[in-house]
Amino acid sequence: MLDTKLEQSERGDCAANLYEQDFYAWTQDQAELLRLGKWQALDIENLAEEIESLGKQQKQELRNRLGILIGHFLKWEFQSELRSKSWKATIREQRKQVQLNLKDNPSLKSYLEEAIGEAYELALALVVRETPLDYKDLPSECPYAIAQILDPQFPEGSDR
Repeated sequence: MLDTKLEQSERGDCAANLYEQDFYAWTQDQAELLRLGKWQALDIENLAEEIESLGKQQKQELRNRLGILIGHFLKWEFQSELRSKSWKATIREQRKQVQLNLKDNPSLKSYLEEAIGEAYELALALVVRETPLDYKDLPSECPYAIAQILDPQFPEGSDR
């Protein structure tokens, strides 16, 4: 019994070292251990951290897509004379990516309002960086409702 615990401890130390030294090899090792049902040999702490990280990536992806989408809404609204085919394509693409993310991860719908608030800061930075507009020229809070953001016919004229 002592030998088994020592082996498990050494295996855990080895897995933790592999995690630090060769992440890809660690992932392959952990996947194989899962498939074989070798639960005691798993690097539980790092596995849990990586799984949480995957969830955070989905939230970040949603925020980033919303930031680009809302940024283009702002450009569309505040620089109407410069509207372009490129802006229309970006609006369509980003909205579709947001919708796919929500379809693939339905639990993110409960995070949508918060994500929009966080994404708005990204949108403002995009607009300020890409246009002559400054922060003082733009609303301090997102002026678009969730329904508008997800509506393929919003903003008017962007669907043609």
